[in-house]
Amino acid sequence: MVSKPFVHDAANSGEEREMPIFALENPVFLTYLIASAIMVLKVMGQGWMTVYRMMKINGGYASPEDLKTGLINKSPSPSQLEVNEYVDRSRRMHRNDLENVPAFWIAGLLFVLVDPAVWLAQILMYGFVLARLAHFWAYATKRTHEVRATFYTLGSIIVIYLAGHALWVATM
Repeated sequence: MVSKPFVHDAANSGEEREMPIFALENPVFLTYLIASAIMVLKVMGQGWMTVYRMMKINGGYASPEDLKTGLINKSPSPSQLEVNEYVDRSRRMHRNDLENVPAFWIAGLLFVLVDPAVWLAQILMYGFVLARLAHFWAYATKRTHEVRATFYTLGSIIVIYLAGHALWVATM
């Protein structure tokens, strides 16, 4: 069982020393921090992209209360609630992020706790970021489902591996 709140570091000085798992000096945690921060910006940015698109076309709204007169919507119209592909594509991309990225945050943190090799953490975590950015590109540029699904699958396999690896180490 993994029970120590420290990891061993021999890479920097050549001498083995203990350091806290959740410290910037731990390269595995630093990798997780960078990948997670990029994913936070991606998820939040996608939400703002959807808002931008709704404002740009003055439509594609999702809720009946969006038709109330306000500072932004000065002339509400029932047509504003109609599905608009330009807005809805961004909304679907955001929903896809919300279905996938939180699992990475959790599995990635569990992975950090079991003190994996730095190279493995970097390949997997940065690989997830690249897979999600490629998925965004494929969705935004209207590539085929097969292209989009390939990038989704890569990211999904990485998250499954992160969680499986953590579970394996924790139970051994």
